[in-house]
Amino acid sequence: MSKTALIVIDMINTYDHKDAELLLPSVTSVVPVLTDLLGRARHNDVPVIYVNDNFGEWRSHHGELLEHALAGPHAELVEPLRPDRSSLFVVKARHSIFFDTPLTYLLHQQGIDRLVLSGQVTEQCVLYSSLDAHIRHFDVVIPRDAVAHIHADLAEAALRMMERNMGALVCDSRELWA
Repeated sequence: MSKTALIVIDMINTYDHKDAELLLPSVTSVVPVLTDLLGRARHNDVPVIYVNDNFGEWRSHHGELLEHALAGPHAELVEPLRPDRSSLFVVKARHSIFFDTPLTYLLHQQGIDRLVLSGQVTEQCVLYSSLDAHIRHFDVVIPRDAVAHIHADLAEAALRMMERNMGALVCDSRELWA
């Protein structure tokens, strides 16, 4: 039997980076969808794992990243998505959730073989993470309405690539844990 985890990518964010202005409209539409998805995952005892960029702050841990984002100008985008006590948290430095992180070990330790990738950015971190999950033999699900993009055309292309080239199931978030 397959065990699934919901992965939340890079949503603990201050949005004070390059391309943030292009990203914010998509994030604003994704936050309520992802909030609902988080609630359904937690209600169904699906493990929730946040994998978040460290933004070059090599001494930061997840609590500091969260505090900094909640003190930032877009705290309203972070507050509804904050990790709860049961959430797991992995800090990453680059685009893929797997690159130089202990995530593969954690997933195997938890017996997880199916990943629902959510968060940002569809055409960057989500795409690269999907490829890395695929080559590690994880089943991948992408709820198209729970991933945010910078460029809509590139996001659509990325979703098609994940579905066609990586065997990802691209679906609507309402199809998960309904």
